[in-house]
Amino acid sequence: MHTPSSNTAALIVAAGRGTRFGGALPKQYALLGGRPVLRKTVDTFAAHPQVGTVYVVIHPDDEALAHAALKGLNVRFVHGGDSRQSSVYHGLLAMAADSLNPGHVLIHDGARPHTSPQLITRVLDALQAGATAVVPALTSVDALARVADGLLAGPVAGPTARLQTPQGFIFTDILHAHHAAKGRNLRDDTAVAQQADLAVHVVEGCATNIKITHPQDTENTQPPLSISASGYDVHRLVEDRPLVLCGVTIPHTHGLDGHSDADVAWHALTDALLGCIGGGDIGQHFPPSEAKWRGADSALFLRHAASLVRAQGGDITHVDVTLICQAPKIGPHREVMRTRTAAVLGISPDEVNIKATTTEGLGFTGRGEGIAAHATASIIRPRQAAQQQEQTHATG
Repeated sequence: MHTPSSNTAALIVAAGRGTRFGGALPKQYALLGGRPVLRKTVDTFAAHPQVGTVYVVIHPDDEALAHAALKGLNVRFVHGGDSRQSSVYHGLLAMAADSLNPGHVLIHDGARPHTSPQLITRVLDALQAGATAVVPALTSVDALARVADGLLAGPVAGPTARLQTPQGFIFTDILHAHHAAKGRNLRDDTAVAQQADLAVHVVEGCATNIKITHPQDTENTQPPLSISASGYDVHRLVEDRPLVLCGVTIPHTHGLDGHSDADVAWHALTDALLGCIGGGDIGQHFPPSEAKWRGADSALFLRHAASLVRAQGGDITHVDVTLICQAPKIGPHREVMRTRTAAVLGISPDEVNIKATTTEGLGFTGRGEGIAAHATASIIRPRQAAQQQEQTHATG
């Protein structure tokens, strides 16, 4: 889905004064790795192939700071209002006044500089799939409680999640919702959407997508780690079994033998993803000795590995699978295999590559006795998660 589109606009909200941050500059202009926080934030959206236009809402007193921070970028500046909600409304009105009228708009906090392109894509994919409003969120693993006057005032009931930005909307819907909510000072744009009876769809957030609040957030924040790992698997070809590769049943004289559906490609890819987080191998998570996995769809294994990556705040950035076989021909099935793999992993087909090779008749694959698969997975994940894992291994 990574096609350039002027039908999606980004609205970066950076008009706040950041009183908790302190210091001479508002937090969005503080330096992070040598760049202003706001510059790092806007760069990610400006470079995304699905974002056509970027509007930045700033405080009227910050004109010089904003122009210096975003020098060279093609962005439109808009003066904000006296609250976040009014600032967003000013930005949406400016889009309408400019006759931009994008199909979709992403509304994002200027002080969240670590938003990944993959998170932006997840929000946009949900909109393109038909959602009217989308919010990325992380399920809370901590016990939550209300606090009043420095004392616990009772637990927060029910499942909870930490909401993030970018939040995505159909432009006309959120513009009308903000118009109806003027003066209410609601929590965020999803709250504005809910006031207008818009259903808000939730997608997986990202642990690195923190909002800069205190000075130490810029001092201690490090860029996420980029990690790659590989996986390899082999299965024997036998009669009277379907041949399943990357979730696709392929017509062939033989199928692969195994306790599950024996999808050799997805087994290798599952191991590659587990390797990225030091998660062992597929056999540890789904032992073939357990009857419940007999004939299991390997999508279960792959989806589980992807969920473990995301549980550590990771984003899958690319996967590559090489099938090694003399037959059948993989080419006619390549695109549906890519699409199916992407759907299970929750990523774009553009981030999936499927290819095949023969061994020129040599070895067990050349003799048609079996099929092998080699897979590589690449992710980004927070350094903190990697450091915690290293400490666990050291003390375990």
